[in-house]
Amino acid sequence: MRETVRDGDGFSRTLHAKMAAMGWTGLIIPEACGGLALRCSTWRCSPRRWAARRSPDVFLLLGAGRPHPHAQRRRGAERGRGCRVSRRARRSARWRCSRRATGSTPPASRARCAKTRTGYRLNGTKLFVTDAHVADFIIVACRSRGQNESGVACSWCRRDSAGVSVSPLPNIDQTRRPCAVVFRNVDVPASARLADESRGWKVVSRVLDAACVVLAADSLGGAERALELSVEYAKTRAQFGRPIGSFQAIKHIAAEMVSEIEPARALVWYAAYAFDEQPRLAARAASMAKARLGDVYSRTTNRAVQIHGGIGFTWEHDMHLWFKRAKWNEAAFGDATFHRERLARLAGW
Repeated sequence: MRETVRDGDGFSRTLHAKMAAMGWTGLIIPEACGGLALRCSTWRCSPRRWAARRSPDVFLLLGAGRPHPHAQRRRGAERGRGCRVSRRARRSARWRCSRRATGSTPPASRARCAKTRTGYRLNGTKLFVTDAHVADFIIVACRSRGQNESGVACSWCRRDSAGVSVSPLPNIDQTRRPCAVVFRNVDVPASARLADESRGWKVVSRVLDAACVVLAADSLGGAERALELSVEYAKTRAQFGRPIGSFQAIKHIAAEMVSEIEPARALVWYAAYAFDEQPRLAARAASMAKARLGDVYSRTTNRAVQIHGGIGFTWEHDMHLWFKRAKWNEAAFGDATFHRERLARLAGW
């Protein structure tokens, strides 16, 4: 992570190529497309940064509007050409739905797409597109008409296309590089349309659910690591002639961390299971997990810094990296307020 912070791009192409060669970029891609067909609830050891960045992109490609997706993928595999999904997913793609700067608005795209003789024309701005400066393709949710869900479509274009401008943005978590992407009369072919207005919003919602589950799991792992670092430090740091872990105040802080992490783990597993097996419950479970884990991760790292004292927020110690990641995860793909409102809306409250 420290090498990533020091690197100008924050992205190792050499490491990415090695992961692709080992098949990691195909973990969730169907076997007919050359992938491993792992489900959300079976992931174990994929790199944390890679999983949080790549999964939404792949889920969007898999769920993009195809009349008979399984039949098309089978035909492509039988002809020995693989499939459209697998070829693109092995390259670097980035997707992000449009959001206001607060990060708490739903993916109601402000970017516009208009039909032309040869395809479509994109105009608008997308914010907080992670790693867009090193991507080969950019997948964008754009609005073709109206203001409701039925007017949202999904398209893709090359980052180096004429009219595409990418500008890196400052961020609290320096291991993730968000960018502002501006589209000015960007012409894309008709084949670039991934999902039309009839399915665009449904696809985007599914991607949002996937991102929430992945970030919730990422937050769970980070909270567990913050707890481990805190307990280890409390056992070795001595004050007044005894380890600080023997003081009741420190014990209470650690107990509070455990009491939040343990039930949060069950929530993450339930969200992953619902995403795989219970589509009707997936959105509710994903929002529940994202809202809760965002709070738990943030509070856990905050308490961890308190246990460590001043050393916990210095560059020499790793604790500040987890603290910054928690703040990013808390806001990414909608903060807790947005997801609680979404949960209430889905439940009809």
